[in-house]
Amino acid sequence: MPQDPKPMPLATAVAYAIGLPLVLLVLIFLPAGGLGWANGWVFVIVLILAFGASALYIARANPVIYRARSRFQPGTKGWDKVLLAIILPTMMAIIPVASLDAARFHWSYVPLWLAILGYIVLVAGIAVTAWAQAVNPFFEPGVRIQSERDQRVIDGGPYRFVRHPGYVAALVMFFGMALGLGSLWALVPAALASAVLVLRTAWEDRLLRIGLPGYEDYAHRVRWRLMPGLW
Repeated sequence: MPQDPKPMPLATAVAYAIGLPLVLLVLIFLPAGGLGWANGWVFVIVLILAFGASALYIARANPVIYRARSRFQPGTKGWDKVLLAIILPTMMAIIPVASLDAARFHWSYVPLWLAILGYIVLVAGIAVTAWAQAVNPFFEPGVRIQSERDQRVIDGGPYRFVRHPGYVAALVMFFGMALGLGSLWALVPAALASAVLVLRTAWEDRLLRIGLPGYEDYAHRVRWRLMPGLW
């Protein structure tokens, strides 16, 4: 019988619920030099509303995803852990770099319309991520073949258009964060995180072609990994 991941321990869930918001506030307002940066609070409110809505949607559509994404499961590829050790800190660096730039030193200028576009892109990325997680119970944080769960090809929802919609969402979120916070310099860590994520996409796709039954046929039907008509 398929074996779903174990639930997250209550203490871990509480630590996440308290720790992640605190880390976000520190990343935004410590580099900014204080709590008076208005756009920093706009960013916090947008994230709370967008992720809160997506969490409610996922809880109704696919609650098992919270178990799948609660930890790295046994069998996660070593190369993926190396890539994530680059992607995650680089992604997190987007926020303090943007705060230093836009709130304290004003190294660059982002017009209001571009900042608004950044927020639109950011919310769109969160929505696509929620859509992908809602239809894909195998949406884990690490790359592996989930044989104990009878992993199968998911070809509904956003997977009808590209093979890795979660990565598409992550890419647009990286750049949306930088622009929404009003920083061109924050596009540098966004670009670095994106480059490594594209590499991860290629390596994961190769693993799935070899190890997941039916994925090769799916790849012939849905040709594009990330960008229809391009790649």
